[in-house]
Amino acid sequence: MASSSSMRTPTLILLSLLALFLSSLNNVSSSLSSTPPLQFQHPLDPLTQQEIALIRTIVLTKHPTKNTTFHYVGLDDPDKPTLLKWASSSSKPHIPRQALVIAIVNSETHEVLISLETKQILSDNISSGPGSGFPTLTVDEQSKAIVLPLTYGPFIESVRRRGLNLSEVACSVFTVGWYGETNGSERKVKVECFMKEETVNIYVRPINGIIIVVHLEKMAIVEYHDRNIEPVPTAENTEYRAEHQKPPFGPKLYGLASFQPEGPGFKINGHTISWANWDLHIGCDARAGVIISMASIYDMEKEMRRSVLYRGYISELFVPYQDPSEEWYYKTFFDAGEFGFGHSMVSLEPLRDCPPHAQFFDAYFATSDGSPSLLQNAFCVFQQHGNIMWRHTESGIPNQTTREVRTEVSLVVRMVVTVANYDNIIDWEFKPSGSIKLTISLSGMLEIKAVDIKHIDEIKEDQHGSLVSENSIGIYHDHFYIYHLDLDIDGEENSFVKTNLKGVRVTDGSSKRKSYWTTETQTLKKESDAKIKLGLSPAELVAVNPNKTTSIGNHVGYRLLPASVAHPILSEDDYPQVRGAFTNYDVWVTPYNRTEKWAGGLYVDQSRGQDTLAVWTQQNRDIEKKDIVMWYVVGIHHVPCQEDFPIMPLLSTGFELRPTNFFERNPVLKTLSPKTLEMAACPKQN
Repeated sequence: MASSSSMRTPTLILLSLLALFLSSLNNVSSSLSSTPPLQFQHPLDPLTQQEIALIRTIVLTKHPTKNTTFHYVGLDDPDKPTLLKWASSSSKPHIPRQALVIAIVNSETHEVLISLETKQILSDNISSGPGSGFPTLTVDEQSKAIVLPLTYGPFIESVRRRGLNLSEVACSVFTVGWYGETNGSERKVKVECFMKEETVNIYVRPINGIIIVVHLEKMAIVEYHDRNIEPVPTAENTEYRAEHQKPPFGPKLYGLASFQPEGPGFKINGHTISWANWDLHIGCDARAGVIISMASIYDMEKEMRRSVLYRGYISELFVPYQDPSEEWYYKTFFDAGEFGFGHSMVSLEPLRDCPPHAQFFDAYFATSDGSPSLLQNAFCVFQQHGNIMWRHTESGIPNQTTREVRTEVSLVVRMVVTVANYDNIIDWEFKPSGSIKLTISLSGMLEIKAVDIKHIDEIKEDQHGSLVSENSIGIYHDHFYIYHLDLDIDGEENSFVKTNLKGVRVTDGSSKRKSYWTTETQTLKKESDAKIKLGLSPAELVAVNPNKTTSIGNHVGYRLLPASVAHPILSEDDYPQVRGAFTNYDVWVTPYNRTEKWAGGLYVDQSRGQDTLAVWTQQNRDIEKKDIVMWYVVGIHHVPCQEDFPIMPLLSTGFELRPTNFFERNPVLKTLSPKTLEMAACPKQN
């Protein structure tokens, strides 16, 4: 369901013509807010409120026990050939919708496939066996676990011994991982607690030295240790709420009025977006969050629409912390598989998270009892202005200077995923040139270890982090995002080409130069060929369609323009790295397989690395002239600094998918800059 943000007009008295114009524009905006756009059900549309309610009824009819919890409820993707046939048909034949449910029933994990057409269960399989892992945690069980310490006698005594106020304690859940245990595992989490006194910035005020283990099935504390007492960092200078901060404020930022007399620039039909030369579908999943599907671009020269990306989303986020001590070693999180990117999405704030004129979409997710829950403003779509599309100043012709500049406008799809202390701002940006730019920006709070240290001169041993404030160590850690990118470059049959750049010495005296570089191109044939570590030697990586060429003979393709390289530093036999082995290479290429969606495996909580991208690719399947998927890892090594405290300014990285010989020439050569429209000056108000 979509709703439009209302345009905020100034309170000044405008000139009569401008007032009438803006009044009518506000009426249109208000109408958009209350009336959803024309909708039809695309086969990839996320589950509706009614469908989730139906799924709950069907599952609980089969499993009426009170011991049934829903851990994943999502659309079961239609078979790709069926969907592509649907997309190419003018009649749009109906595709039956199915849902996949992962539920725990009497401590057993069930995978339930449901037909929403016949309202029947198509299959109900039990996942079991040592090392198979557990489903994502539910919000409800986390909420129950974090209040257990507040009534637990030993914890109450630990709080008293520290001279803290129990009513000012707030707790959070942390997954426990796997560290070589061979016996059967139970669903457990660790709970850590913080002080909320005088600030809502709890993560920078940890109560360290206490280990609490909660058994989720029993919903009880089953292990407790109070190892040592460290001073809780002060609340001073940790407040980030504007209404609780004191002047002086600054630097001052000046406002900018914005209005769109020609409309938003894009059309919405359900979850399908048409903008400029792009068409794409935006879905939303409890585990992946936003999913971009069936993105195609219109080629004006060929007068035809051409496919680029069949399916794209973040498959996993691996965040290993680097403190091996008893209180920290287990902090090696898999945010999508353990907590759910979709379940961790937060409502976006109009005019802050997204600019004026953004279109907001709501989403429904299933709660732990299977009921539909509404997340308003789950993601937004907007036009972004102000960059340069292309330019040149020519002053080499005598008595003549030529300057041509084109202003770029792009389409952005944005979500924000907040897993405990970190906020992940995820953008998909589509450009008229055919490029797709993907940006990840981090904000939020550091994971802080409380220490009895107020100056770096007092540090006598490795603290596994940086002193960012008094008594506060920001622990070293990594962020590894892996994207699942099912590229269909002008069709499904694609190949992956690596072009190495190599230096050549001039030894025959044919030139005054001593060296130059040239290229050497190879088409990668097997999965093992496409396990690539970037940064070791210069290379171009391009997905091409070997059956399509330009008029001068180049294979059409899309090139990966990588982010800055950050390779894992953990040893490959370290238990977290075994589970996160999909980060061992920056790029992987696999043949399309409908079941291979999650790089860390279907069940990640306490998994043992037996069902990951690294394991699948051991089959060494053919990838030449196949329907292929590119997996790309974006990494950040985070060494905290004082500017990250008490809340981080955005730390951004990203990459680009750029057309390479896809078009006959610059596709935006004849694209004109948008008109500059100025509002009439407003009279001063007495």
